[in-house]
Amino acid sequence: MHSAAHAGKVSRAERRRLEEVARVKRLLILNKLTLAKIDEAYKLPPGTAGNAVHEPHLAGERAIAAALGTRPHLLWFSRYFADGTRMSPQPSENYRIGRRVAANEAPASTREAAA
Repeated sequence: MHSAAHAGKVSRAERRRLEEVARVKRLLILNKLTLAKIDEAYKLPPGTAGNAVHEPHLAGERAIAAALGTRPHLLWFSRYFADGTRMSPQPSENYRIGRRVAANEAPASTREAAA
């Protein structure tokens, strides 16, 4: 009846991360802000705020929160403790799946040297 592979299922952590991304994007749209304008206004390298929406980046998180008139811990519950202090190190679930997989795989040259 059900296939062995759980294709299409999203883990609870991944769902929470995606909900955070959607909430931040919604707030940006409601406030008529763009990520490029935030990068420019806060003198960040291009793409920093965009990356911060999807995965941890302290400067980007602070810039987005400041542009929205709030604090970063109120936008990204998965990246901060309830008291507002930032988690360090960040849980691996807070990173995009592709980057998590790549980080867990050793480079081929390292694997060959170990053999």
